[in-house]
Amino acid sequence: MAFDPASLKYDANGLIPCIAQDHATGEVLMMAWMNAAAVAQTLSTGRVTYWSRSRAAFWIKGETSGHVQHLVEFRVDCDRDCLLVRVHQHGPACHTNRRSCFYTLVQDGAEVITMEPMTKADR
Repeated sequence: MAFDPASLKYDANGLIPCIAQDHATGEVLMMAWMNAAAVAQTLSTGRVTYWSRSRAAFWIKGETSGHVQHLVEFRVDCDRDCLLVRVHQHGPACHTNRRSCFYTLVQDGAEVITMEPMTKADR
């Protein structure tokens, strides 16, 4: 059966959440939004493309930073309202230069930073 991006359940703004996961380690890297065109572009180019709500424009991950996400697998959840992209991540995924956006742990009522920003030597 052929995949149709229109078969996904987008929100009222035409967006669907997309979780990026490292294909080798399983580490959750980030969450961002896609629209139908970003889904189609990701699948056709192999470069993960999101929709930037703040800029109201396509955001090809790594286009300016060099921290590219190459698509390995594209998955749709059972309700068709959330996506999972398994990627090969080059450099940090987070705009704070951390490997993952999920670096803040809430533990015993306090926030604990679990990873430091990557240096150029780490990348």
